[in-house]
Amino acid sequence: MPRRLLLIEDDREISSTLSGVLEAAGYQVLTAPNGIEGQRLIEAERPELVITDMMMPRLGGFPVLEFLKTLESPPKVIMITANEGGRHKAYAEMLGVVDYLRKPFSMDVLLEAVRKALEDVPEQEGASGAGAGPLRRSRTPRKKDD
Repeated sequence: MPRRLLLIEDDREISSTLSGVLEAAGYQVLTAPNGIEGQRLIEAERPELVITDMMMPRLGGFPVLEFLKTLESPPKVIMITANEGGRHKAYAEMLGVVDYLRKPFSMDVLLEAVRKALEDVPEQEGASGAGAGPLRRSRTPRKKDD
């Protein structure tokens, strides 16, 4: 069963290119044009990994990361951006991204980031994660172990 990824990217050309590369590498790729649709797909489809752009209309990458923090078992996240700011990277890392890729990046860099992000994620059973139980929001914010 192919690993399920969600790509949240508002630029159609970039989304098409990245999803094509990821599918050619054997991943099942869902796409969303903004964070609102991305959040809906996260709840409905339960991807193992989310790749999200930072700056998007309607709802950007940071609100998506904040939404993921409310979930009991959130997927891993890679953030992609054309932004050069160090503060944005630090905030993304504080919100739990496993990698932060600055555009433009090579497809080899993306594929390696995806491979590394999925290394310790057990593969889901069935196409929709059947048997894994419902996706629930946690009642208390998650804390990092000291």
